[in-house]
Amino acid sequence: MRRDIFQAIADPTRRAILVLVAVQAMTPNAIAEHFDIRRQSISKHLRILSECDLLVPRQEGREIFYELKIDKMKEIDAWLDQFRKIMEDSFKQLDDVLFTLKNKNK
Repeated sequence: MRRDIFQAIADPTRRAILVLVAVQAMTPNAIAEHFDIRRQSISKHLRILSECDLLVPRQEGREIFYELKIDKMKEIDAWLDQFRKIMEDSFKQLDDVLFTLKNKNK
Protein backbone atom coordinates (compact mmCIF):
# COMPACT_ATOMS: atom_id res chain seq x y z
CA MET A 1 0.00 0.00 0.00
CA ARG A 2 1.40 3.39 -1.00
CA ARG A 3 0.86 6.14 1.51
CA ASP A 4 0.80 9.87 1.02
CA ILE A 5 4.22 11.45 1.45
CA PHE A 6 2.75 14.18 3.67
CA GLN A 7 1.22 11.57 5.96
CA ALA A 8 4.73 10.25 6.48
CA ILE A 9 6.27 13.59 7.45
CA ALA A 10 3.32 14.55 9.67
CA ASP A 11 4.79 12.52 12.53
CA PRO A 12 7.68 14.11 14.48
CA THR A 13 9.41 10.76 15.03
CA ARG A 14 9.42 10.04 11.30
CA ARG A 15 10.77 13.52 10.58
CA ALA A 16 13.57 12.88 13.10
CA ILE A 17 14.33 9.53 11.43
CA LEU A 18 14.62 11.30 8.06
CA VAL A 19 17.13 13.73 9.56
CA LEU A 20 19.19 10.85 10.95
CA VAL A 21 19.36 8.87 7.72
CA ALA A 22 19.99 12.02 5.66
CA VAL A 23 23.45 12.10 7.23
CA GLN A 24 24.22 8.41 6.72
CA ALA A 25 22.49 5.09 6.06
CA MET A 26 21.54 3.39 9.32
CA THR A 27 20.27 0.06 10.59
CA PRO A 28 16.97 -0.07 12.49
CA ASN A 29 18.87 -0.73 15.74
CA ALA A 30 21.13 2.28 15.20
CA ILE A 31 18.07 4.44 14.51
CA ALA A 32 16.25 3.08 17.58
CA GLU A 33 19.14 4.12 19.84
CA HIS A 34 18.18 7.76 19.22
CA PHE A 35 14.62 7.36 20.53
CA ASP A 36 12.96 6.45 23.77
CA ILE A 37 10.39 4.17 22.14
CA ARG A 38 10.23 0.45 21.48
CA ARG A 39 12.09 -1.09 18.56
CA GLN A 40 8.73 -2.31 17.23
CA SER A 41 7.54 1.29 16.93
CA ILE A 42 10.68 2.25 15.03
CA SER A 43 10.03 -0.63 12.62
CA LYS A 44 6.51 0.70 12.00
CA HIS A 45 7.86 4.18 11.27
CA LEU A 46 10.50 2.72 8.92
CA ARG A 47 7.82 0.72 7.11
CA ILE A 48 5.66 3.84 6.60
CA LEU A 49 8.64 5.88 5.37
CA SER A 50 9.57 3.06 2.98
CA GLU A 51 5.99 2.76 1.70
CA CYS A 52 6.11 6.48 0.90
CA ASP A 53 9.41 6.03 -0.96
CA LEU A 54 11.22 8.36 1.43
CA LEU A 55 13.56 5.57 2.58
CA VAL A 56 15.00 2.66 0.71
CA PRO A 57 16.24 -0.46 2.52
CA ARG A 58 19.61 -1.82 1.37
CA GLN A 59 20.75 -5.30 2.40
CA GLU A 60 24.41 -5.65 3.38
CA GLY A 61 25.10 -9.15 4.56
CA ARG A 62 22.76 -9.81 7.48
CA GLU A 63 22.12 -6.09 8.10
CA ILE A 64 19.53 -3.83 6.52
CA PHE A 65 20.50 -0.19 6.11
CA TYR A 66 17.95 2.51 5.43
CA GLU A 67 18.91 5.35 3.10
CA LEU A 68 17.11 8.58 2.28
CA LYS A 69 15.64 8.86 -1.21
CA ILE A 70 16.44 12.48 -1.94
CA ASP A 71 14.23 12.64 -5.06
CA LYS A 72 11.13 12.21 -2.89
CA MET A 73 12.30 15.02 -0.64
CA LYS A 74 12.37 17.21 -3.76
CA GLU A 75 8.65 16.51 -4.16
CA ILE A 76 8.05 17.97 -0.70
CA ASP A 77 10.30 20.92 -1.49
CA ALA A 78 8.37 21.64 -4.70
CA TRP A 79 5.11 21.70 -2.75
CA LEU A 80 6.60 24.00 -0.10
CA ASP A 81 8.04 26.29 -2.78
CA GLN A 82 4.61 27.72 -3.55
CA PHE A 83 4.34 28.94 0.05
CA ARG A 84 7.92 30.17 0.01
CA LYS A 85 7.07 32.41 -2.97
CA ILE A 86 3.95 33.76 -1.25
CA MET A 87 5.97 34.63 1.85
CA GLU A 88 8.74 36.25 -0.20
CA ASP A 89 6.16 38.43 -1.96
CA SER A 90 4.67 39.42 1.39
CA PHE A 91 8.08 40.35 2.79
CA LYS A 92 8.87 42.34 -0.36
CA GLN A 93 5.64 44.30 0.06
CA LEU A 94 6.45 44.92 3.72
CA ASP A 95 9.95 46.12 2.76
CA ASP A 96 8.41 48.53 0.26
CA VAL A 97 6.00 49.93 2.86
CA LEU A 98 8.75 50.32 5.46
CA PHE A 99 11.04 51.99 2.91
CA THR A 100 8.26 54.44 1.97
CA LEU A 101 7.48 55.23 5.61
CA LYS A 102 11.15 55.72 6.40
CA ASN A 103 11.64 58.12 3.49
CA LYS A 104 8.51 60.15 4.41
CA ASN A 105 10.00 60.91 7.82
CA LYS A 106 13.18 62.41 6.34
